[in-house]
Amino acid sequence: MDGIVVVAYGGNAILPSGSRGTLEEQWVNVRRMSEQVCDLAVSGRRLVIVHGNGPQVGDLLLRSELTASQLPPVTLDVAGAMSQGQLGYMLQLEIGNGVRRKGSSLSVASVVTQSVVSGDDPAFRVPTKPIGRFYSPAEAEKLRGERGWTMVEDAGRGYRRVVPSPVPTDIVEWPVIRRLVDAGVLVVACGGGGVPVVREDTRVRGVEAVIDKDLAAQLLATLLEADTLILLTEVDAVAINFGTPDQEILGTVTLDQMKKHIADGQFPPGSMGPKVHAAIRFIEAGGHRAVITSARHLSSAIAGHRGTQVLAPVPEAASAEAPA
Repeated sequence: MDGIVVVAYGGNAILPSGSRGTLEEQWVNVRRMSEQVCDLAVSGRRLVIVHGNGPQVGDLLLRSELTASQLPPVTLDVAGAMSQGQLGYMLQLEIGNGVRRKGSSLSVASVVTQSVVSGDDPAFRVPTKPIGRFYSPAEAEKLRGERGWTMVEDAGRGYRRVVPSPVPTDIVEWPVIRRLVDAGVLVVACGGGGVPVVREDTRVRGVEAVIDKDLAAQLLATLLEADTLILLTEVDAVAINFGTPDQEILGTVTLDQMKKHIADGQFPPGSMGPKVHAAIRFIEAGGHRAVITSARHLSSAIAGHRGTQVLAPVPEAASAEAPA
């Protein structure tokens, strides 16, 4: 049986920048995403799909703000769960329709997933993840006072709310996801990185934060003992010296080579950095292969032909000579 492949789509795969954000646009993009997934699934690949939710959560929070005079505001953890439900439904419907058209009886299920974080994570003391729309200085000051939001100026475009982005340490539902995968189900999970929760004795509690989707996908892949982690982005492969005459596209690289590129400052935190770090964490935790590429090359990337392929070190061959 093929090993498990965890595929992480960015939020812009469903709602690209520049879109109006209509449901019709999102359905078209979900159908496009589902085509390759269906082909891989009916060929026997054991897949777990992770998706981003940034644009959708932003829309939910904006709706909440616009109706605040009439309805209680939606908290960030609830908005994350709502978007998981929305996008999980859309994906399981379209992937399910696609596999049935191909004559397969494969089941598809989405799981609203909780990602455990530490209440002591430094991110809670220094929020850095911008979410939602831009505000004027006066609006930002009002929101600081009325809602206790942390507001920062963003590149001269106005003020935005920033929230903590803690590192996930566990995934509550991963054993359930594993049982579903072992039963032959294609699972959609960890949408938007999962709903952030902290453990308090025997209970869990949702917190206002955003978890990096790629780190959540890496952790899920590690817990599931997946063979391959695919991190999809807008470019076909990772490049070093990006945007310079010395730009070089990375094909197949070793773990040590990729770590050296990070040490050389090649991957800024706001661009390719999170994906490269997630790839390294997966390999260091025992994964066989992590791939960074664009969604259009998903099938070729899984086959090993496209994208930046980060490979686990090959164990040194044991000596064939018998001990003296």
